[in-house]
Amino acid sequence: MDLDEQPAANQNPSGSGNALLRLQNTILESIAKGADLAVTCTLLCREVESLLPAVKCSVLSVDGTGALHPLAGPSLPKSYSDALDGALIGPSNGSCGTAAYLGEDVVAIDIATDPRWVDYKHLALPHGLRACWSSPIIDADGVTIATFGIYFADCRGPTPFEQAVVRNCVHLCIIAIDRHQRVNEHERRALTDALTGLPNRAAFNAELLTLDCRAAGRWAIFVLDLDNLKIVNDTFGHHAGDMLLQIASDRIATAACPSRTFRVGGDEFAIVIKAPQALRDLDATAETITSALATPADCGGQIIVPRATIGGAVVSGDEPSVEHVRKNADFALYHAKETGRGGFVRYWPGLGSTMAQRLGAIRDVNAALRDNRIDAFYQPIFRLDTREVVGLEALCRMRMGNKIVPTKAFHEATTDVHVATALTARMMSIVAADVRRWLDMGIPFQHVGINVSSADLSGGTVERVLTSVFEREGVSLEHVILEVTETVYMGEGDQAVQQGIKALRAKGIRIALDDFGTGFASLTHLLTIPVDIIRIDKTFIEHLAAGSVSMTIVESLIRIAQKMDTRIIAEGVESEEQARLLQAAGCTLAQGFLYSQAVDRIEMTALLLKRGQYVNGPAAPITGFVGPR
Repeated sequence: MDLDEQPAANQNPSGSGNALLRLQNTILESIAKGADLAVTCTLLCREVESLLPAVKCSVLSVDGTGALHPLAGPSLPKSYSDALDGALIGPSNGSCGTAAYLGEDVVAIDIATDPRWVDYKHLALPHGLRACWSSPIIDADGVTIATFGIYFADCRGPTPFEQAVVRNCVHLCIIAIDRHQRVNEHERRALTDALTGLPNRAAFNAELLTLDCRAAGRWAIFVLDLDNLKIVNDTFGHHAGDMLLQIASDRIATAACPSRTFRVGGDEFAIVIKAPQALRDLDATAETITSALATPADCGGQIIVPRATIGGAVVSGDEPSVEHVRKNADFALYHAKETGRGGFVRYWPGLGSTMAQRLGAIRDVNAALRDNRIDAFYQPIFRLDTREVVGLEALCRMRMGNKIVPTKAFHEATTDVHVATALTARMMSIVAADVRRWLDMGIPFQHVGINVSSADLSGGTVERVLTSVFEREGVSLEHVILEVTETVYMGEGDQAVQQGIKALRAKGIRIALDDFGTGFASLTHLLTIPVDIIRIDKTFIEHLAAGSVSMTIVESLIRIAQKMDTRIIAEGVESEEQARLLQAAGCTLAQGFLYSQAVDRIEMTALLLKRGQYVNGPAAPITGFVGPR
């Protein structure tokens, strides 16, 4: 039977025109309101079925692989639509599959006998679907992106009015799909990192919203930082750094697959782990990622080995929120970076409170730096014989309201490299200005000790900063002694620190070893990395007594230091008996509450005016140093 000979329906030109106009307006309104594509297509099918009661409608999308996926088919049995999901287009793949393949209308007047339905008729016939007409929906590039099909209960083709309806429906579907694709592309760009192509922070946040905290052990979060991106950027330029990010992100995503990897910041990545095998052994999962990174990479002609540190946390079932698990992973990462970059740390109970305290301290110190609430207090170093002040130790203090907070209260913040170096730079600037003021006043002043951290020494910036701020104030570096604690001097990363000390002393800057005896006391280190001053820790001084072990140790240290041409300062001297014993043992310099606690610059100015040791005074000090040996 010819299509033009089919029974007509709604042949009234005026009525059919109005019906098509109403259909068009209804669908365009749905599109304009931003309805989901499936919702719009379902509405279209229902409107057509209301207009053409004898048909059942279907809209199938075609993906990039040529597979069909149901978008809408409200009157079709779900089992039938489900059976079509994933079916491939082809020359003999039913009406819709063939129409999509050929890019032209396909009419099957009798599904039971149509050769294109051989492999599909068993799906349609049991549901009373006897005939089908499908039209391809083709985009502006000529690519078939969907099909619009109508099914009949009788063996027939479409009427002219039905053809007119379908033509309108095809155009409406093109508009709806085009808008959907534009929205998807906009969302894709909004959720994709432009450099690496990975999902970005916004996508990560959206992923977190899908996670269930009640699913104990069912998912985990890894957070990962590249360890050497800043060095690469600073050394080879940002082009090499960008290539490092691209190579590293590809390796991380591949190694973590099927888990999703996100780039959430400059050198920061996050991974949401759901695969049971990856969850069973998180250490092995992390090792897979770090091993994948470890192969040397060509970054714009520079051969670089990407390195990363990873922190992870697993949902425990009693977590108050997904954000809490995420924060636990951050805590683990911070701890991993502190204990040894390049490794993996899994969060454990108790780590969070420790890290929260540290992060709180970092936040407070950063705020104090920003608000100029970091200041220097000074504790005098005095001669045991004359009680004259021969030097000072500058101690960092933070002002919080009316309170003066000592360093030990925010010491955890100084484990952060950026905070430590910023504090040192600020203290040097403050001390240089104070020294300049005292010199201008003619105050008898010899030297001030400034504490420096391992970050200052290993980073190699301390000499530049020191020279810059003291030259700015016109103050000679003879007035400065840099103080390094024993744990910094002999602790982790000691090679870089000790090399830094060597370099400073080679340039004439004097070094004091602070808190000697509290950590890994070893005089053999002083043979290769000598210092100018040893400050004996107060734990030895507070137990001083004639014939005591502490007395024996202190006497030995004084004798050894004299032979090494190294000065000794006794810390924590609080009683006249301690002062007498130290003086009898040959110690000449001390520091402690017996003389004065740490005071602000106003009180220290008064003390220096009263008790400062004059260079040409009767005590005959050694010029340019802290006093006699």
